[in-house]
Amino acid sequence: MIFPPDVFAGRRFAVLGLGRNGLPVARALRAMGADVTAWDDKAPAREAANAAGLTVADPAMAGLEALVLSPGIPHRLPAPHPVAARAIVAGVPVLSDADLLFRAVRAAGSAARFAGITGTNGKSTTTALLAHILEVAGRPVAAGGNLGTAALSLPLLPQDGVYVLEMSSYMLERLASIRFDAAAMLNLSPDHIDRHGDMAGYARAKRAIFDRQTGADTAVVGVDDALSRDMAASLRAGPGRLVTISGEGRADVWSDGTRLRDAADSITEGPIADLSPARALPGAHNAQNAAAAAALALALGVARADIAAGMASYPGLAHRQEQVAAAGGVLFINDSKATNADSAARALGCYDRVVWIAGGTAKAGGIDSLVPFFPRIALALLIGRDAPVLAATLAAHGVPYRDVGTLEVAVAEAWRAARGGAAPVVLLSPACASWDQFTGFDQRGDRFRALALALAGAA
Repeated sequence: MIFPPDVFAGRRFAVLGLGRNGLPVARALRAMGADVTAWDDKAPAREAANAAGLTVADPAMAGLEALVLSPGIPHRLPAPHPVAARAIVAGVPVLSDADLLFRAVRAAGSAARFAGITGTNGKSTTTALLAHILEVAGRPVAAGGNLGTAALSLPLLPQDGVYVLEMSSYMLERLASIRFDAAAMLNLSPDHIDRHGDMAGYARAKRAIFDRQTGADTAVVGVDDALSRDMAASLRAGPGRLVTISGEGRADVWSDGTRLRDAADSITEGPIADLSPARALPGAHNAQNAAAAAALALALGVARADIAAGMASYPGLAHRQEQVAAAGGVLFINDSKATNADSAARALGCYDRVVWIAGGTAKAGGIDSLVPFFPRIALALLIGRDAPVLAATLAAHGVPYRDVGTLEVAVAEAWRAARGGAAPVVLLSPACASWDQFTGFDQRGDRFRALALALAGAA
């Protein structure tokens, strides 16, 4: 279904940032009848918008309904973009396109429900897993947001449909209207501190996923880290119904290592799902993701049998512990999405012995938190700008490493080391952002996959 062409008729919007999010949003707003002014600081992006028939200009604030800002462009910290600063002074709301999706769905007369997922790690997997479960259950579903499709580019769903949105902290700080019928905050560890000022600011942004919930809604919160447990405690009094989740201990929905369980399974219904057939969900961190998806699905009225079937048939996402090649007894695992140490820890914890490829643009704290996993590392091959930062930590703990500069060299050396008996797994789990050498984690992971397949094919 498509949205009526008059959903936003007579309203003016400006869209700043015309990349993978902004350009589709500008097109969608125009298709819904809005008067849209589009802008990007980069000439090629402006040319693409011109080619799409959009009005391209530095936006004036008078009469604007809202400024829709691409997630990566700051409106407060570390320094506001000049257009965003003008909007704030003029009292023009600065919004995420997810907020406009909610308004458009309601204006079109659909009562489709909204599920939102956030957290430092695991939100993409949980989003895709919940969408898959809903498809298995025969529910109309559309997934997007921070994962893949821009929220406002999703189709209009019927009354029984569900929008499943991955919500980054950048998106959550720009909401005014959206209410999530079921929302999950998975975990919290230091990330994006430059954007939110400190951990308290980052946690506030994440907690915003529960804003505007009512007693009819469900708040799902992980309790496997202290900061998340604090958030769960603060939500216990409502307004939404709190459901705690865990991949490693008791909670309202939890994993005992092989099964997903809840209070009902000990009374009449049995476990929610057996996780052993779910090959795309290895490790305790994915058990937590599965617990979150199950809790959200139950809140949305999905039958336990459909949840179990969805878990077993879930194919996984690229760049999240993705097995991309195997040759000569060596597995190549692409975990390029691990852009911080906490995420890399989840991958390192799944393998007894690895040749580890890491590096790029390090996050605050570097890899100090990975020390407990260092005995699993036979050899670390470091790439990118902050390889010396990682090298200093590895050297201090006696971990063998080499600073090899590029991914191409790292994969070739990892293959030689693994074939020589160092470890049966070559793991790309960089614990760093990718912007120093790649356009994003996806390009980094795609390059790793291609290099690994070439080596495996030659072997």
